[in-house]
Amino acid sequence: MMEENQSSPVPAEKDGDRGDMVDARPDRSFRLSLFEKKKKNGQEQQPEAPVDNQCRIVNPTFKYNMDYKKVGKCIIINNKNFEDQTGMFTRNGTDKDAGELSKCFRRLGFDVVTYNDRCCYDMKKLLKQAADENHSDAACFACIFLSHGEEGFIYGTDGILEIKDLTTFFRGDKCKTLIGKPKLFFIQACRGSAFDDGIQTDSGPANNTGVTDANHRYKIPVEADFLLAYSTVPGYFSWRNPERGSWFVQSLCSMLNDHGKQLEIMQILTRVNYMVATNYESKSDDPRFSEKKQIPCVVSMLTKELYF
Repeated sequence: MMEENQSSPVPAEKDGDRGDMVDARPDRSFRLSLFEKKKKNGQEQQPEAPVDNQCRIVNPTFKYNMDYKKVGKCIIINNKNFEDQTGMFTRNGTDKDAGELSKCFRRLGFDVVTYNDRCCYDMKKLLKQAADENHSDAACFACIFLSHGEEGFIYGTDGILEIKDLTTFFRGDKCKTLIGKPKLFFIQACRGSAFDDGIQTDSGPANNTGVTDANHRYKIPVEADFLLAYSTVPGYFSWRNPERGSWFVQSLCSMLNDHGKQLEIMQILTRVNYMVATNYESKSDDPRFSEKKQIPCVVSMLTKELYF
């Protein structure tokens, strides 16, 4: 599936510019045995309330600790050219994205490394090596994928692989030095082949006028503290301009440059959503690809607020 049509989408405001509990049947026998009414001397008896000392409420601070020697590592995988068997076109404009992202994340204090045109094997190897590194002196980790994609998948230069196969290296049970730290993934890629035609609103958009307690150890889910910021919602194309780069990355860099050290990450990404949704609309000589819209999608498993 193509990441985006190669007709040249542009920001809408530049009219003169051309381009562009599980969901399964549970075994309730144990649970029912705890809560079913018991009979004593022939009388029904309500289940006993749990003993207070069996319950523990943990109240860690709701802000990630960034007081480390380093902010962390940021890996950018920038796939522009693809082998013929993939059927994928060259992603013109992606180098612009990679360059702007590199500068942007360096300003935030990340150690940025960019890898261009990597096959599936290389992508898995790079992420595995990164997860195996010692991140004890780092506050977080970031990874950015710039490529073609489908829902749940990302393209290497020679084929396709599951995004989950790449993020799983950083789970809490696999990457111990990032336990309890934010792991950020930004994904510029298609997630399907549908177009968003948009809908006319009644009016125009409004103007924009950690501490650890050694005495309270607790477990956290292995999937905790991840954030995945996708350029588009499931099922849809993601747009990129051959000269200026992708809508999502342009907006992300703009918001991070302006507010990266003041606002919390979800506030920043909400503004990115707003910018992409309101400022951009595709323009093409082919009417099938013209006047289309896009909305990014944030999937957060973060457990605290993140300020860079």
